[in-house]
Amino acid sequence: MEVIATDCLVIGAGLAGSAYSLHAARAGFRVDLLSLGGPLEANSDWAQGGIIYDPAPDRGPLTGDIMAASDHTSNPAAVDQLVREGPAALKDLLLDDLDVAFDRDAAGELDRTREGGHGVRRIIHAKDATGHAILAAVAGRVDASAGITRRSGYVALDLLTLSHNSTDPGDRYQPLTCFGCYALEAATGRIVALVAKKTILATGGLGGIFLHHTNQRGTVGHGVAMAYRVGARLIDLEYVQFHPTTFFGGPAPHFLITEALRGEGAVLVDVRGHRFMDAIDPRGSLASRDVVARAIARHLAKTGDPWVLLDLSALRPAFVQERFPGVWERCRAQGVDLAREAIPVVPAAHYSCGGVHTDLSGRTNVRHLNAVGETACTGLHGANRLASTSLLENLVGARSAARADAAELAAGGFRLPEPRPWRCPDKTADPLLVSQDLRLVQQTMWNYAGIIRSPRRLARARRILLELREDIQLFYRDCRPVRELVELRNAVQAALLVVHAATLNPVSKGCHFLAADE
Repeated sequence: MEVIATDCLVIGAGLAGSAYSLHAARAGFRVDLLSLGGPLEANSDWAQGGIIYDPAPDRGPLTGDIMAASDHTSNPAAVDQLVREGPAALKDLLLDDLDVAFDRDAAGELDRTREGGHGVRRIIHAKDATGHAILAAVAGRVDASAGITRRSGYVALDLLTLSHNSTDPGDRYQPLTCFGCYALEAATGRIVALVAKKTILATGGLGGIFLHHTNQRGTVGHGVAMAYRVGARLIDLEYVQFHPTTFFGGPAPHFLITEALRGEGAVLVDVRGHRFMDAIDPRGSLASRDVVARAIARHLAKTGDPWVLLDLSALRPAFVQERFPGVWERCRAQGVDLAREAIPVVPAAHYSCGGVHTDLSGRTNVRHLNAVGETACTGLHGANRLASTSLLENLVGARSAARADAAELAAGGFRLPEPRPWRCPDKTADPLLVSQDLRLVQQTMWNYAGIIRSPRRLARARRILLELREDIQLFYRDCRPVRELVELRNAVQAALLVVHAATLNPVSKGCHFLAADE
């Protein structure tokens, strides 16, 4: 087994992992950046609406909107960090350094829009492909940085800890410490050990454990599952945010319909044209995501309608086509002409507000193991995330973690032990069984642990998933790892953790809503 040594091992190449890599490399440290796919195969690339840029000296309004969206459950220290450090983190990297092509008005000033839960226009954007514009610029700089080795097509299998994976028997008595991971090179089946002074989980969220979601393929809670297996603290996993508006067209794939459309004046109506949100929340169609998603789910259950509609009649078609070209073209490809028709939409799993617990510098309770981005949970989002905070959180968290790591790395004192070799079975996994088991995980989570939960539904989900996990564990131990099998193993574990967290929390807040058993 090949052993690769580095200073910083970053698992996940979305915006958080890539930004961390840039900061660490600029501080003079070697970085290995692992990803399942190519440089842009990350949820960050699909972010449509925008990113908060609010350099106003009065931090109160943004702080208030974040706290209100979370139903006043957010960690005040994490909110303060985002509001205080966010403008500089964005300006330094995206505006001054990379000159990301955000939209500007006729005077050349940054154009700002508004989304659900925001009291003012404070979100900058690049049409309806903001995440792509940002990640493409950051990824390009990553690839031009001599200190970063990008390893695309690698699947992290398990984290290395002194307790379990060092060949030195004395390391069993050391504090819980991470020193890298085992990884599978998917194209060749080769397994390597990457040993590192600092290991950073940046694997994204877990939306893929649900049947309907907006995430990239394979976003099934890899970081959460790996961290759990080595004893890292997890928090707030019951708070899974469902985006209210994803395109629904029968067999066509779900895709995100940005909230910025509602910020510009589009409204939700049912198939009879009734503006049902106006009677539910004074903010109407611009209420926070949890409120809107639940309202749609209840309305569909009550009426039997297959979808609701996003009515764009208040917007000029030319404006929609110019401002939202991605949505315009994708809807047109599915036979929906936005010049004349409303968009059929339903909610889908979108973002994990919880994750691996960290402090404000990305530290977990496992020494030298950090987490950033959606994988991490500082408590910023509490029970529900305010729109367009996630990309900014990636920048602030990555910069903070890299700065703290650089200080520790400069101080020295790290020892990288020899890892135990990976023992690999010879059997080959049956791809049909793997795909069917993943489908069962997704259906179980959608049906029993989705937008509206109940104690009885959660109990049923737990029974199904516990039995399934046992079967999958036996399957995994007997078969040579492949990407799909690794995803299945982590998906069932992440699903159980979400169900467990939801079962332990009897209070409906934000994304976590419990209905009484009938």
